[in-house]
Amino acid sequence: MSAPAAFPGVGALRETGRMFALGIDVVRSTFRRPFQVREFIQQCWFVVSVTVLPTALVSIPFGAVIALQIGSLTRQIGAQSFTGAASVLAIIQQASPIVTALLIAGAGGSAICADLGSRKIREEIDAMEVLGVSPIQRLVVPRVLAAMLVSVLLNGMVSVVGVMGGYFFNVILQDGTPGAYLASFSALAQLPDLWISEIKALIFGFIAGIVAAYRGLNPAGGPKGVGDAVNQAVVITFLLLFFVNFVLTTIYLQVVPAKGS
Repeated sequence: MSAPAAFPGVGALRETGRMFALGIDVVRSTFRRPFQVREFIQQCWFVVSVTVLPTALVSIPFGAVIALQIGSLTRQIGAQSFTGAASVLAIIQQASPIVTALLIAGAGGSAICADLGSRKIREEIDAMEVLGVSPIQRLVVPRVLAAMLVSVLLNGMVSVVGVMGGYFFNVILQDGTPGAYLASFSALAQLPDLWISEIKALIFGFIAGIVAAYRGLNPAGGPKGVGDAVNQAVVITFLLLFFVNFVLTTIYLQVVPAKGS
């Protein structure tokens, strides 16, 4: 008898379940000893080295575009005094975590995926399992934690650089008032706006690390399979990041009341 045909999408559901199981294993292994401190520090430095400069360069035009667009809009409706608040809140709540996540996934995540994929096709992962060493605890956990830590730190850097860039372009190019820019920001912004930004960056770093590790540990085979896995990891991470960002933003706006409301 022939096997019954699988319904459409069963492969995607199976892959999603395995990726979710890997995430649970990583969380469990994080609290097991011994913790790979040296590997964690090396991975933090590696992720920083490949992401910090592109992130800084990308954050400047992001902040400038947001400031210029919002400045033009507020001038049209006669609300120039709220330019600073709108620009800074947009940068901190949305642009900063997204920029950080895209760079972590595109630069750091792809490098993590390629490294684990090359180890897999060289059968290093299988050799570790034969020796009784957990590849998840030894290799995956330090990389995921490094991606999370670097994401949080880069998010703070992007927020500062983006706000400074937005302030410069609004004041210099659009003849904005420096005092009004800063006053509106302090009047409408609140500390939870920064918290949700850092929480987003932390979650985005976890997602980028898990997806990169999963695709790296499950290449199709051969060097071409590793290259395909890297591409798939970046695409999957981007899709998940935008979806999770929508969910977190919706929850935040419903739970945390706006300042002054």
